[in-house]
Amino acid sequence: MDEEFSMEDPTPLLESASDFAYYPGVQNDTAAKEFLGRFPLPLIISALQTRADVPGLENTLVACLERIFKTKYGASLIPQYMSFVQLGLRAESQLVRCLACKTVACLLENINDKTVSPVELIIDHDIYPLLLDCLVNGNEQVASASTEAIKKLAGFAEGVEVIFPANTGDITHLRNLSARCSSLGRVRILAMVVKLFSVSDYVASAVYNSNLLGLLEAEVSNSNDTLATLNILELFYELAQVQHGTEFLSRTTLIQLLSSLISNTSMDAILRSRAMMITGRLLSKENMYSFIDESCVRTVISAIDRRLSLESEDPNECECALEALGQIGSSIPGAMLLLSMSPPAARHVIDAAFDRQARGNQLAALHSLGNISGETRTESNILLNADAEENLRRLIYETASKTSKLTPSGLFLSVLQQDSEVRLAAYRMITGLVARPWCLMEICSKQEIVNIVTDPNTETTKIGMEARYNCCKAIQKAFVSSSRLSTNPALIGIATKLQEAVSRGPYLTGKLREAQPAIMTADRF
Repeated sequence: MDEEFSMEDPTPLLESASDFAYYPGVQNDTAAKEFLGRFPLPLIISALQTRADVPGLENTLVACLERIFKTKYGASLIPQYMSFVQLGLRAESQLVRCLACKTVACLLENINDKTVSPVELIIDHDIYPLLLDCLVNGNEQVASASTEAIKKLAGFAEGVEVIFPANTGDITHLRNLSARCSSLGRVRILAMVVKLFSVSDYVASAVYNSNLLGLLEAEVSNSNDTLATLNILELFYELAQVQHGTEFLSRTTLIQLLSSLISNTSMDAILRSRAMMITGRLLSKENMYSFIDESCVRTVISAIDRRLSLESEDPNECECALEALGQIGSSIPGAMLLLSMSPPAARHVIDAAFDRQARGNQLAALHSLGNISGETRTESNILLNADAEENLRRLIYETASKTSKLTPSGLFLSVLQQDSEVRLAAYRMITGLVARPWCLMEICSKQEIVNIVTDPNTETTKIGMEARYNCCKAIQKAFVSSSRLSTNPALIGIATKLQEAVSRGPYLTGKLREAQPAIMTADRF
Protein backbone atom coordinates (compact mmCIF):
# COMPACT_ATOMS: atom_id res chain seq x y z
CA MET A 1 0.00 0.00 0.00
CA ASP A 2 1.03 3.58 -0.53
CA GLU A 3 2.37 5.16 2.67
CA GLU A 4 -0.05 8.06 2.48
CA PHE A 5 -3.49 7.18 3.65
CA SER A 6 -5.76 7.75 0.69
CA MET A 7 -8.55 5.22 1.14
CA GLU A 8 -11.96 6.82 0.88
CA ASP A 9 -13.40 3.98 2.93
CA PRO A 10 -11.50 3.34 6.22
CA THR A 11 -13.68 0.29 6.95
CA PRO A 12 -11.08 -2.37 5.97
CA LEU A 13 -8.49 -0.79 8.25
CA LEU A 14 -11.01 -0.33 11.03
CA GLU A 15 -12.20 -3.95 10.86
CA SER A 16 -8.70 -5.46 10.65
CA ALA A 17 -7.40 -3.21 13.44
CA SER A 18 -10.35 -4.19 15.60
CA ASP A 19 -9.64 -7.88 15.02
CA PHE A 20 -5.98 -7.37 15.95
CA ALA A 21 -6.64 -5.12 18.94
CA TYR A 22 -9.30 -7.27 20.55
CA TYR A 23 -7.95 -10.70 19.66
CA PRO A 24 -8.39 -12.72 22.89
CA GLY A 25 -4.99 -14.40 22.76
CA VAL A 26 -1.44 -13.04 22.82
CA GLN A 27 -0.36 -11.18 19.70
CA ASN A 28 3.22 -12.18 18.81
CA ASP A 29 5.85 -10.84 16.43
CA THR A 30 4.52 -12.91 13.52
CA ALA A 31 1.01 -11.51 13.92
CA ALA A 32 2.37 -7.94 14.19
CA LYS A 33 4.48 -8.37 11.03
CA GLU A 34 1.54 -9.82 9.11
CA PHE A 35 -0.77 -6.97 10.15
CA LEU A 36 1.79 -4.24 9.35
CA GLY A 37 2.44 -5.92 6.01
CA ARG A 38 -1.15 -5.12 5.06
CA PHE A 39 -1.42 -1.80 6.89
CA PRO A 40 2.00 -0.11 7.35
CA LEU A 41 2.60 2.11 10.36
CA PRO A 42 2.64 5.39 8.38
CA LEU A 43 -0.82 4.56 7.04
CA ILE A 44 -2.18 3.84 10.53
CA ILE A 45 -0.60 6.99 11.95
CA SER A 46 -1.97 9.07 9.10
CA ALA A 47 -5.45 7.64 9.67
CA LEU A 48 -5.17 8.43 13.37
CA GLN A 49 -4.24 12.03 12.58
CA THR A 50 -6.71 12.73 9.78
CA ARG A 51 -9.70 10.46 10.26
CA ALA A 52 -10.27 10.67 14.03
CA ASP A 53 -13.84 11.83 13.27
CA VAL A 54 -14.77 8.35 12.02
CA PRO A 55 -16.81 6.72 14.82
CA GLY A 56 -14.75 4.18 16.78
CA LEU A 57 -11.63 4.63 14.64
CA GLU A 58 -9.47 6.45 17.20
CA ASN A 59 -10.27 3.99 20.00
CA THR A 60 -9.62 1.00 17.76
CA LEU A 61 -6.37 2.26 16.22
CA VAL A 62 -4.98 3.29 19.62
CA ALA A 63 -5.73 -0.16 21.03
CA CYS A 64 -4.23 -1.77 17.92
CA LEU A 65 -1.00 0.26 18.07
CA GLU A 66 -0.66 -0.40 21.78
CA ARG A 67 -0.66 -4.15 21.13
CA ILE A 68 1.73 -3.81 18.20
CA PHE A 69 4.30 -1.84 20.22
CA LYS A 70 4.16 -4.37 23.03
CA THR A 71 5.67 -6.99 20.71
CA LYS A 72 9.43 -7.12 20.19
CA TYR A 73 8.96 -6.46 16.49
CA GLY A 74 6.68 -3.49 17.08
CA ALA A 75 9.06 -2.00 19.66
CA SER A 76 11.94 -2.29 17.17
CA LEU A 77 10.08 0.11 14.87
CA ILE A 78 9.58 2.84 17.49
CA PRO A 79 13.00 4.53 16.96
CA GLN A 80 11.96 5.30 13.38
CA TYR A 81 8.81 7.08 14.54
CA MET A 82 10.01 9.25 17.43
CA SER A 83 8.51 12.31 15.72
CA PHE A 84 5.12 10.57 15.96
CA VAL A 85 5.75 9.94 19.67
CA GLN A 86 6.51 13.67 20.07
CA LEU A 87 3.28 14.64 18.34
CA GLY A 88 1.35 12.06 20.33
CA LEU A 89 2.59 13.45 23.65
CA ARG A 90 1.38 16.91 22.59
CA ALA A 91 -1.95 15.73 21.15
CA GLU A 92 -5.25 17.13 22.35
CA SER A 93 -6.70 13.62 22.44
CA GLN A 94 -6.12 12.01 25.82
CA LEU A 95 -6.27 8.58 24.18
CA VAL A 96 -3.43 9.46 21.82
CA ARG A 97 -1.37 11.02 24.64
CA CYS A 98 -1.83 7.87 26.69
CA LEU A 99 -0.74 5.75 23.72
CA ALA A 100 2.37 7.91 23.25
CA CYS A 101 3.34 7.49 26.92
CA LYS A 102 2.88 3.73 26.66
CA THR A 103 4.94 3.71 23.46
CA VAL A 104 7.86 5.32 25.34
CA ALA A 105 7.54 2.59 27.98
CA CYS A 106 7.59 -0.10 25.25
CA LEU A 107 10.70 1.50 23.73
CA LEU A 108 12.50 1.32 27.09
CA GLU A 109 11.27 -2.17 27.92
CA ASN A 110 11.39 -4.16 24.69
CA ILE A 111 13.99 -2.79 22.30
CA ASN A 112 16.70 -5.37 21.54
CA ASP A 113 18.84 -3.36 19.11
CA LYS A 114 22.11 -2.80 21.01
CA THR A 115 23.18 -0.17 18.48
CA VAL A 116 20.31 2.09 19.56
CA SER A 117 20.20 3.72 22.98
CA PRO A 118 16.57 4.31 23.97
CA VAL A 119 17.62 6.91 26.53
CA GLU A 120 19.57 8.83 23.88
CA LEU A 121 16.51 8.76 21.63
CA ILE A 122 14.44 10.21 24.48
CA ILE A 123 17.03 12.92 25.11
CA ASP A 124 17.52 13.76 21.42
CA HIS A 125 13.78 14.14 20.82
CA ASP A 126 13.15 16.06 24.08
CA ILE A 127 10.65 13.44 25.22
CA TYR A 128 11.11 13.72 29.00
CA PRO A 129 9.65 17.26 29.36
CA LEU A 130 6.64 16.10 27.35
CA LEU A 131 6.17 13.12 29.68
CA LEU A 132 6.21 15.52 32.64
CA ASP A 133 3.53 17.65 30.98
CA CYS A 134 1.42 14.52 30.51
CA LEU A 135 1.95 13.70 34.17
CA VAL A 136 0.69 16.99 35.56
CA ASN A 137 -1.83 18.01 32.88
CA GLY A 138 -3.17 14.75 31.42
CA ASN A 139 -6.17 12.84 32.65
CA GLU A 140 -5.78 10.00 35.16
CA GLN A 141 -4.95 7.36 32.53
CA VAL A 142 -2.38 9.62 30.83
CA ALA A 143 -0.75 10.50 34.16
CA SER A 144 -0.53 6.81 35.08
CA ALA A 145 1.01 5.88 31.71
CA SER A 146 3.48 8.75 31.99
CA THR A 147 4.51 7.62 35.49
CA GLU A 148 5.17 4.09 34.23
CA ALA A 149 7.28 5.40 31.35
CA ILE A 150 9.36 7.61 33.66
CA LYS A 151 9.73 4.72 36.12
CA LYS A 152 11.14 2.56 33.31
CA LEU A 153 13.44 5.42 32.32
CA ALA A 154 14.79 5.36 35.88
CA GLY A 155 15.89 1.78 35.27
CA PHE A 156 18.77 3.15 33.13
CA ALA A 157 21.75 4.93 34.71
CA GLU A 158 21.56 7.59 31.96
CA GLY A 159 17.84 7.88 32.61
CA VAL A 160 18.43 8.68 36.28
CA GLU A 161 20.59 11.62 35.17
CA VAL A 162 17.70 12.87 33.06
CA ILE A 163 15.14 12.60 35.86
CA PHE A 164 17.45 14.01 38.54
CA PRO A 165 19.48 16.75 36.79
CA ALA A 166 22.62 17.99 38.52
CA ASN A 167 21.45 21.56 37.96
CA THR A 168 18.87 22.17 40.69
CA GLY A 169 17.57 25.14 38.73
CA ASP A 170 16.66 22.98 35.73
CA ILE A 171 13.06 23.52 34.64
CA THR A 172 12.44 19.75 34.69
CA HIS A 173 13.71 19.30 38.25
CA LEU A 174 10.78 17.74 40.12
CA ARG A 175 11.04 20.21 43.02
CA ASN A 176 10.74 23.13 40.60
CA LEU A 177 7.92 21.48 38.70
CA SER A 178 5.94 20.80 41.89
CA ALA A 179 6.30 24.44 42.93
CA ARG A 180 4.62 25.78 39.80
CA CYS A 181 1.87 23.24 39.08
CA SER A 182 -1.63 22.72 40.46
CA SER A 183 -2.35 20.87 43.69
CA LEU A 184 -3.44 17.83 41.65
CA GLY A 185 -0.23 17.96 39.64
CA ARG A 186 1.78 18.20 42.84
CA VAL A 187 0.13 15.10 44.27
CA ARG A 188 0.87 13.25 41.01
CA ILE A 189 4.52 14.29 41.20
CA LEU A 190 4.75 13.09 44.78
CA ALA A 191 3.09 9.80 43.85
CA MET A 192 5.66 9.36 41.09
CA VAL A 193 8.49 10.11 43.54
CA VAL A 194 7.26 7.19 45.65
CA LYS A 195 7.20 4.94 42.56
CA LEU A 196 10.73 5.99 41.66
CA PHE A 197 11.92 5.38 45.23
CA SER A 198 10.90 1.74 44.88
CA VAL A 199 12.88 1.12 41.65
CA SER A 200 16.27 0.44 43.24
CA ASP A 201 18.63 1.51 46.00
CA TYR A 202 20.46 3.68 43.46
CA VAL A 203 17.30 5.54 42.45
CA ALA A 204 16.16 5.83 46.09
CA SER A 205 19.49 7.52 46.81
CA ALA A 206 18.89 9.95 43.92
CA VAL A 207 15.40 10.72 45.30
CA TYR A 208 16.84 11.39 48.75
CA ASN A 209 19.76 13.49 47.48
CA SER A 210 17.33 15.61 45.46
CA ASN A 211 15.48 16.35 48.72
CA LEU A 212 12.24 15.07 47.21
CA LEU A 213 11.26 13.22 50.39
CA GLY A 214 11.22 16.66 52.01
CA LEU A 215 8.38 17.60 49.66
CA LEU A 216 6.26 14.82 51.14
CA GLU A 217 7.05 15.88 54.70
CA ALA A 218 6.30 19.52 53.94
CA GLU A 219 2.99 18.60 52.32
CA VAL A 220 1.83 16.82 55.50
CA SER A 221 3.08 19.58 57.78
CA ASN A 222 1.53 22.45 55.85
CA SER A 223 -1.83 21.03 54.85
CA ASN A 224 -5.02 21.76 56.77
CA ASP A 225 -7.03 19.65 54.34
CA THR A 226 -7.82 16.22 55.82
CA LEU A 227 -8.25 14.57 52.42
CA ALA A 228 -5.00 16.04 51.07
CA THR A 229 -3.10 14.95 54.19
CA LEU A 230 -4.60 11.48 53.93
CA ASN A 231 -3.43 11.23 50.32
CA ILE A 232 0.14 12.06 51.35
CA LEU A 233 -0.01 9.61 54.26
CA GLU A 234 -1.02 6.89 51.79
CA LEU A 235 2.14 7.70 49.84
CA PHE A 236 4.18 7.38 53.04
CA TYR A 237 2.47 4.03 53.61
CA GLU A 238 3.77 2.87 50.21
CA LEU A 239 7.23 4.23 51.01
CA ALA A 240 7.30 2.21 54.23
CA GLN A 241 6.99 -0.99 52.17
CA VAL A 242 10.19 -0.37 50.23
CA GLN A 243 12.83 -2.68 51.70
CA HIS A 244 15.86 -0.82 50.35
CA GLY A 245 14.50 2.55 51.50
CA THR A 246 14.84 2.10 55.26
CA GLU A 247 18.16 3.91 55.60
CA PHE A 248 17.00 6.89 53.54
CA LEU A 249 13.70 7.20 55.39
CA SER A 250 15.51 7.06 58.73
CA ARG A 251 17.49 10.19 57.76
CA THR A 252 14.28 12.20 57.44
CA THR A 253 12.06 13.58 60.20
CA LEU A 254 9.33 11.10 59.24
CA ILE A 255 9.17 9.28 62.59
CA GLN A 256 8.96 12.58 64.49
CA LEU A 257 6.30 13.84 62.07
CA LEU A 258 4.20 10.71 62.54
CA SER A 259 4.59 10.90 66.29
CA SER A 260 3.26 14.48 66.24
CA LEU A 261 0.26 13.42 64.15
CA ILE A 262 -0.55 10.56 66.54
CA SER A 263 -0.30 12.86 69.57
CA ASN A 264 -2.44 15.62 68.05
CA THR A 265 -5.85 15.27 69.72
CA SER A 266 -7.37 17.88 67.41
CA MET A 267 -6.41 15.84 64.34
CA ASP A 268 -9.02 13.72 62.58
CA ALA A 269 -8.98 10.15 63.94
CA ILE A 270 -8.49 8.68 60.46
CA LEU A 271 -5.23 10.63 60.08
CA ARG A 272 -3.95 9.43 63.45
CA SER A 273 -4.89 5.88 62.48
CA ARG A 274 -2.95 6.02 59.22
CA ALA A 275 0.03 7.59 60.98
CA MET A 276 0.03 4.66 63.42
CA MET A 277 -0.12 2.10 60.62
CA ILE A 278 2.80 3.74 58.80
CA THR A 279 4.80 3.81 62.02
CA GLY A 280 4.08 0.14 62.62
CA ARG A 281 5.16 -0.79 59.11
CA LEU A 282 8.41 1.18 59.40
CA LEU A 283 9.33 -0.14 62.84
CA SER A 284 8.55 -3.75 61.90
CA LYS A 285 11.88 -3.78 60.03
CA GLU A 286 14.83 -4.94 62.11
CA ASN A 287 17.34 -2.79 60.22
CA MET A 288 15.39 0.40 60.96
CA TYR A 289 16.72 0.27 64.52
CA SER A 290 20.27 0.48 63.18
CA PHE A 291 19.60 3.93 61.75
CA ILE A 292 17.37 5.71 64.26
CA ASP A 293 17.76 6.61 67.92
CA GLU A 294 15.91 4.47 70.41
CA SER A 295 14.50 7.66 71.93
CA CYS A 296 12.59 8.30 68.67
CA VAL A 297 11.05 4.83 68.83
CA ARG A 298 10.16 5.30 72.50
CA THR A 299 8.47 8.61 71.70
CA VAL A 300 6.26 7.16 68.99
CA ILE A 301 5.37 4.08 71.08
CA SER A 302 4.42 6.40 73.95
CA ALA A 303 2.20 8.40 71.58
CA ILE A 304 0.34 5.23 70.54
CA ASP A 305 0.17 4.13 74.20
CA ARG A 306 -1.51 7.43 75.14
CA ARG A 307 -4.09 7.04 72.38
CA LEU A 308 -5.05 3.60 73.74
CA SER A 309 -5.10 4.91 77.30
CA LEU A 310 -7.57 7.62 76.27
CA GLU A 311 -9.89 4.92 74.86
CA SER A 312 -10.80 6.70 71.63
CA GLU A 313 -14.48 6.66 70.68
CA ASP A 314 -13.43 5.61 67.17
CA PRO A 315 -13.14 1.79 67.22
CA ASN A 316 -11.06 1.84 64.04
CA GLU A 317 -8.45 4.03 65.75
CA CYS A 318 -8.14 1.55 68.61
CA GLU A 319 -7.77 -1.38 66.20
CA CYS A 320 -5.12 0.50 64.22
CA ALA A 321 -3.23 1.33 67.41
CA LEU A 322 -3.24 -2.31 68.50
CA GLU A 323 -2.22 -3.48 65.04
CA ALA A 324 0.59 -0.90 64.93
CA LEU A 325 1.95 -2.16 68.26
CA GLY A 326 1.86 -5.68 66.85
CA GLN A 327 3.80 -4.65 63.77
CA ILE A 328 6.39 -2.91 65.93
CA GLY A 329 6.53 -6.01 68.12
CA SER A 330 7.24 -8.30 65.18
CA SER A 331 10.87 -7.12 65.33
CA ILE A 332 13.09 -8.12 68.26
CA PRO A 333 14.04 -4.52 69.26
CA GLY A 334 10.42 -3.39 68.93
CA ALA A 335 9.05 -6.27 71.02
CA MET A 336 11.57 -5.63 73.79
CA LEU A 337 10.66 -1.94 73.91
CA LEU A 338 6.92 -2.71 74.03
CA LEU A 339 7.50 -5.00 77.00
CA SER A 340 10.24 -3.08 78.82
CA MET A 341 9.08 0.56 78.71
CA SER A 342 7.38 1.89 81.81
CA PRO A 343 4.49 1.32 81.66
CA PRO A 344 4.80 -1.41 79.01
CA ALA A 345 2.69 -0.55 75.95
CA ALA A 346 2.17 -4.29 75.40
CA ARG A 347 -0.29 -4.30 78.31
CA HIS A 348 -2.95 -2.83 76.01
CA VAL A 349 -2.43 -5.69 73.54
CA ILE A 350 -2.66 -8.40 76.21
CA ASP A 351 -5.72 -6.87 77.89
CA ALA A 352 -7.59 -6.49 74.58
CA ALA A 353 -6.63 -9.99 73.36
CA PHE A 354 -8.84 -11.61 75.98
CA ASP A 355 -11.62 -9.01 76.12
CA ARG A 356 -14.73 -10.22 74.31
CA GLN A 357 -16.51 -6.87 74.62
CA ALA A 358 -14.90 -5.40 71.48
CA ARG A 359 -14.44 -8.09 68.83
CA GLY A 360 -12.45 -5.93 66.39
CA ASN A 361 -10.02 -4.96 69.13
CA GLN A 362 -9.73 -8.56 70.29
CA LEU A 363 -8.87 -9.82 66.80
CA ALA A 364 -6.27 -7.10 66.25
CA ALA A 365 -4.79 -7.71 69.69
CA LEU A 366 -4.57 -11.51 69.32
CA HIS A 367 -2.71 -11.15 66.02
CA SER A 368 -0.50 -8.47 67.57
CA LEU A 369 0.29 -10.69 70.56
CA GLY A 370 1.24 -13.40 68.09
CA ASN A 371 3.71 -10.97 66.48
CA ILE A 372 5.15 -9.81 69.80
CA SER A 373 5.60 -13.37 71.02
CA GLY A 374 7.55 -14.27 67.87
CA GLU A 375 5.15 -16.15 65.58
CA THR A 376 6.46 -14.20 62.57
CA ARG A 377 10.12 -14.38 63.57
CA THR A 378 12.63 -17.13 62.79
CA GLU A 379 12.97 -19.96 65.28
CA SER A 380 16.23 -18.62 66.72
CA ASN A 381 14.70 -15.17 67.30
CA ILE A 382 11.47 -16.01 69.07
CA LEU A 383 12.64 -15.43 72.65
CA LEU A 384 13.50 -11.95 73.93
CA ASN A 385 15.85 -10.85 76.70
CA ALA A 386 15.19 -11.89 80.30
CA ASP A 387 13.45 -8.65 81.38
CA ALA A 388 11.11 -8.60 78.39
CA GLU A 389 10.27 -12.29 78.82
CA GLU A 390 9.49 -11.84 82.50
CA ASN A 391 7.25 -8.86 81.75
CA LEU A 392 5.41 -10.85 79.07
CA ARG A 393 4.77 -13.71 81.49
CA ARG A 394 3.73 -11.35 84.30
CA LEU A 395 1.33 -9.34 82.12
CA ILE A 396 -0.46 -12.46 80.88
CA TYR A 397 -0.80 -13.93 84.39
CA GLU A 398 -2.03 -10.58 85.75
CA THR A 399 -4.64 -10.34 82.99
CA ALA A 400 -5.81 -13.89 83.73
CA SER A 401 -6.08 -13.18 87.46
CA LYS A 402 -8.51 -10.31 86.75
CA THR A 403 -10.90 -12.58 84.84
CA SER A 404 -13.13 -15.50 85.75
CA LYS A 405 -10.67 -17.81 83.94
CA LEU A 406 -7.97 -17.15 86.57
CA THR A 407 -5.13 -18.81 84.60
CA PRO A 408 -3.54 -18.28 81.16
CA SER A 409 -4.71 -21.77 80.17
CA GLY A 410 -8.27 -20.65 80.83
CA LEU A 411 -7.74 -17.59 78.65
CA PHE A 412 -6.23 -19.67 75.83
CA LEU A 413 -9.14 -22.11 75.91
CA SER A 414 -11.70 -19.29 75.91
CA VAL A 415 -10.36 -17.80 72.66
CA LEU A 416 -10.03 -21.23 71.03
CA GLN A 417 -13.72 -21.82 71.76
CA GLN A 418 -14.81 -18.70 69.87
CA ASP A 419 -15.58 -18.32 66.15
CA SER A 420 -13.18 -19.28 63.35
CA GLU A 421 -11.62 -15.81 62.92
CA VAL A 422 -10.77 -15.56 66.61
CA ARG A 423 -9.47 -19.15 66.63
CA LEU A 424 -7.17 -18.36 63.71
CA ALA A 425 -5.68 -15.43 65.64
CA ALA A 426 -5.47 -17.60 68.78
CA TYR A 427 -3.50 -20.29 66.90
CA ARG A 428 -0.98 -17.65 65.84
CA MET A 429 -0.69 -16.33 69.39
CA ILE A 430 -0.12 -19.79 70.90
CA THR A 431 2.35 -20.71 68.14
CA GLY A 432 4.56 -17.85 69.31
CA LEU A 433 3.98 -18.12 73.05
CA VAL A 434 4.45 -21.88 73.41
CA ALA A 435 8.23 -21.57 73.03
CA ARG A 436 8.13 -20.37 76.67
CA PRO A 437 8.13 -23.20 79.26
CA TRP A 438 5.45 -21.51 81.39
CA CYS A 439 3.09 -21.33 78.37
CA LEU A 440 3.75 -24.97 77.47
CA MET A 441 2.88 -25.97 81.04
CA GLU A 442 -0.37 -24.00 80.85
CA ILE A 443 -1.36 -25.66 77.57
CA CYS A 444 -0.59 -29.15 78.83
CA SER A 445 -2.71 -28.47 81.92
CA LYS A 446 -5.85 -28.21 79.77
CA GLN A 447 -6.75 -31.33 77.82
CA GLU A 448 -9.41 -29.34 75.97
CA ILE A 449 -6.73 -27.12 74.38
CA VAL A 450 -4.82 -30.18 73.16
CA ASN A 451 -8.05 -31.68 71.80
CA ILE A 452 -8.82 -28.56 69.74
CA VAL A 453 -5.35 -28.10 68.22
CA THR A 454 -4.94 -31.80 67.38
CA ASP A 455 -8.37 -32.29 65.78
CA PRO A 456 -8.15 -31.85 61.97
CA ASN A 457 -11.92 -31.46 61.83
CA THR A 458 -11.88 -28.29 63.93
CA GLU A 459 -11.29 -26.05 60.91
CA THR A 460 -12.98 -26.06 57.51
CA THR A 461 -10.93 -23.43 55.62
CA LYS A 462 -7.44 -23.87 54.23
CA ILE A 463 -6.00 -20.95 56.20
CA GLY A 464 -7.64 -22.22 59.39
CA MET A 465 -6.37 -25.77 58.88
CA GLU A 466 -2.83 -24.55 58.30
CA ALA A 467 -2.87 -22.21 61.31
CA ARG A 468 -4.17 -25.01 63.55
CA TYR A 469 -1.52 -27.40 62.24
CA ASN A 470 1.30 -24.88 62.70
CA CYS A 471 0.11 -24.34 66.26
CA CYS A 472 0.02 -28.08 66.86
CA LYS A 473 3.55 -28.48 65.47
CA ALA A 474 4.86 -25.66 67.66
CA ILE A 475 3.34 -27.26 70.78
CA GLN A 476 4.70 -30.69 69.86
CA LYS A 477 8.18 -29.29 69.22
CA ALA A 478 8.22 -27.42 72.52
CA PHE A 479 6.95 -30.54 74.29
CA VAL A 480 9.68 -32.78 72.83
CA SER A 481 12.34 -30.18 73.71
CA SER A 482 11.19 -30.03 77.34
CA SER A 483 13.02 -32.67 79.36
CA ARG A 484 10.71 -31.95 82.27
CA LEU A 485 7.47 -32.68 80.40
CA SER A 486 8.49 -35.21 77.75
CA THR A 487 9.61 -37.67 80.46
CA ASN A 488 6.53 -37.23 82.62
CA PRO A 489 4.52 -40.51 82.54
CA ALA A 490 1.30 -38.62 83.26
CA LEU A 491 1.66 -36.74 79.96
CA ILE A 492 2.25 -39.74 77.67
CA GLY A 493 -1.29 -39.40 76.29
CA ILE A 494 -0.69 -35.77 75.29
CA ALA A 495 2.65 -36.63 73.71
CA THR A 496 1.05 -39.40 71.64
CA LYS A 497 -1.85 -37.21 70.57
CA LEU A 498 0.45 -34.38 69.47
CA GLN A 499 2.72 -36.73 67.51
CA GLU A 500 -0.19 -38.38 65.71
CA ALA A 501 -1.68 -35.00 64.84
CA VAL A 502 1.59 -33.73 63.40
CA SER A 503 2.04 -36.93 61.40
CA ARG A 504 -1.44 -36.59 59.87
CA GLY A 505 -0.67 -33.19 58.36
CA PRO A 506 -2.92 -30.14 58.23
CA TYR A 507 -5.71 -31.41 55.99
CA LEU A 508 -6.34 -35.15 56.29
CA THR A 509 -7.32 -37.28 59.25
CA GLY A 510 -5.29 -40.23 57.97
CA LYS A 511 -8.29 -42.52 58.39
CA LEU A 512 -9.93 -44.42 55.54
CA ARG A 513 -13.21 -42.83 54.68
CA GLU A 514 -15.75 -45.24 53.19
CA ALA A 515 -18.54 -44.12 50.95
CA GLN A 516 -21.85 -44.01 52.77
CA PRO A 517 -25.09 -44.87 50.92
CA ALA A 518 -27.49 -41.98 50.64
CA ILE A 519 -31.12 -42.96 51.01
CA MET A 520 -33.89 -40.54 50.21
CA THR A 521 -37.49 -40.64 49.12
CA ALA A 522 -38.16 -40.26 45.42
CA ASP A 523 -39.66 -37.07 44.09
CA ARG A 524 -43.24 -37.67 43.03
CA PHE A 525 -45.21 -35.45 40.72
